[in-house]
Amino acid sequence: MNASETTAIATGTPLVIILILIVAAAILIWGFNRAKPFGKLGILAWLQSLVLMAPWLIFFTLFAAGIYVNIVGVLLLLVVSVAVYIYLGRQLRSAGQDAMLKERAAQRLKAFNESESTSQTESPAATTESNPVVPEILPIPEAELAILKGIFSIDTFFATETIPYQEGAIFKGNLRSDPDTAYAKMSEKLKTAFGEKYRLFLVEGTEERPIVIILPSTNDPQPMSLAQKNLALVLLVATIATSLEAIGLLLGFDLSVQWQRYTEALPLTLGLWGILAAHEIGHQIIAKRHQVRFSLPFFLPNWQIGSFGAISRFESLLPNRSALFDIAFAGPAVGGVVSLMILFIGLVLSHPGSFFQLPTQFFQGSILIGSLARVVLGDELQQSIVDIHPLVVLGWLGLVINALNLLPAGQLDGGRIVQAIYGRKIARRTTIATLIVLGIVALINPSNPIPLYWGVVILFLQRDLERPSLNELSEPDDTRAAWGLLALFLMLATLIPLTPSLAGRLGIGG
Repeated sequence: MNASETTAIATGTPLVIILILIVAAAILIWGFNRAKPFGKLGILAWLQSLVLMAPWLIFFTLFAAGIYVNIVGVLLLLVVSVAVYIYLGRQLRSAGQDAMLKERAAQRLKAFNESESTSQTESPAATTESNPVVPEILPIPEAELAILKGIFSIDTFFATETIPYQEGAIFKGNLRSDPDTAYAKMSEKLKTAFGEKYRLFLVEGTEERPIVIILPSTNDPQPMSLAQKNLALVLLVATIATSLEAIGLLLGFDLSVQWQRYTEALPLTLGLWGILAAHEIGHQIIAKRHQVRFSLPFFLPNWQIGSFGAISRFESLLPNRSALFDIAFAGPAVGGVVSLMILFIGLVLSHPGSFFQLPTQFFQGSILIGSLARVVLGDELQQSIVDIHPLVVLGWLGLVINALNLLPAGQLDGGRIVQAIYGRKIARRTTIATLIVLGIVALINPSNPIPLYWGVVILFLQRDLERPSLNELSEPDDTRAAWGLLALFLMLATLIPLTPSLAGRLGIGG
């Protein structure tokens, strides 16, 4: 190693360490500030988030400093983390029940006192002025509108203004209870009065105040049409073809020219489709648990990696943002775990003379893959060529596909996760930022067409956010927020490459 390389390593490594520590500190400070107003319950939930992320933060920080932990150390970190997480969860549940009951009782007492005060001070004339006359022409008939107003009460939502909206109406007013309780009571009254004719949405209005929107159920998402099902079938066949072609290129032949060799590509192709199927099954299982209909997947073919994954849409309304998070998170969680297991098994099975011979630069293309390879393969990565088992390539493809779907944009899984945790405003910003980053990466590295292709797919097919859930005001709990942050963190660790100086310091490529 010459002097210039040594200088680059010395300057590059501290910068990486500082960036990791800054990001970790920012996440922890943000979580602590969010949790502090909730007292002991909030601090316990924050500690759960900290414990969940700690093993990965410790591992990557040490890795950036040139200290790599062996398999025993990694497993020990994970076991300790899980044990402490479970312990904190028990403490949180035991401390939370009484606190939640007291808080809800205090809120109801406050709402009751406010309503009593309002009823005593307001005159009938003032009440009439606070409820403007509804315009003569309303999408909802007058008789039904009068019944709809009856679902509101002083202990749920106190409506002060009615505005026509599409085929329904918007009700402005004051929320008098926590969103979950208020929504449950109002939706139950609505269902008793009208059955399935109308849907009630509790959302945040343009003035950042809670509003109620009531729309007819005819606006619900519709099932897939026959044409859409046929399109899904065509894309499935095309993705099977591109998967075979991509695996064939990895094996050293062009399947479009030597089609008779398809049997050689078939085993790894089936493994790739096992990862894709695991991703989609994760979505479907959790969607069914939340009683949400999820469409058949529209697989996206790609010649470089076989497939970008699939586009799926909701065919029914989501009850709340927690359901949106659970369904979005389940796919990449299952697919990512399967991919990691395949990658790890492949690394363990790799030995001199293995089927694939890859340059060590392959392992510099991802912080996550490079770090795991360094832990398992050790000094073998200091060679210019490394013999690896085919499962390593298969696991790598699966991790990349799942990571691309975790980008925080539009209706991708990552975009849905951000929308569920942080709301629609932040989700719009991250969508724009993701498209900008993909464009910059495509310009910097034109030899890799994947960022450009994926950016085009997002821009034309996936940039819009999901429609609001029925109860848009209730946020996912801190545990879901922690899992979401962990998923986004691992997505970045999968897609961001190691710098040459850091890779050299860690012994990846000599």
